[in-house]
Amino acid sequence: QVQLVESGGGLAQAGGSLRLSCAVSGRTFSRYAMGWFRQAPGKEREFVATISSGGGGRDYADFVKGRFTISRDNAKNTVYLQMNSLKFEDTAVYYCAAKPSYTTSSNRNSYDYWGQGTQVTVSS
Repeated sequence: QVQLVESGGGLAQAGGSLRLSCAVSGRTFSRYAMGWFRQAPGKEREFVATISSGGGGRDYADFVKGRFTISRDNAKNTVYLQMNSLKFEDTAVYYCAAKPSYTTSSNRNSYDYWGQGTQVTVSS
C-alpha cells in the first residue's frame, strides 16, 4: 500500500512563497510519476503540476507556469512543489498523487493514490 503525506501548507501573503512536500511510503517510489492537484471551495479538483518517475519530465498548468516548480528526491521518497509569486487565487487545498507509471499526466483519473491534502491560503 502506498501512503502519501503532504506538509508545508499555511498562510502566505500575495507575492510570497511556500514549499509543499509530499512524503511517500513504500520502496517503489522511483517507479511512480507524481502529481500535484488543488481544490478550491466550490470548485473541481484541478491539475497543477506533474513529474515523471525519474524526474526528467515535467508539466504544468498554464496558470502556474513560471511561478511553481515541481521536483522530487527519489532517495528521500519525497516530491516537492515550490510555489513563488503566490496569488490570492492560489488559495486551495493541495493534494499530491502517485501514478504507477513512468510518464507524466495531467489527468487526475490516472492517479491511484492520494494524500489527505494541505491547506494553502494566500492573503491579498
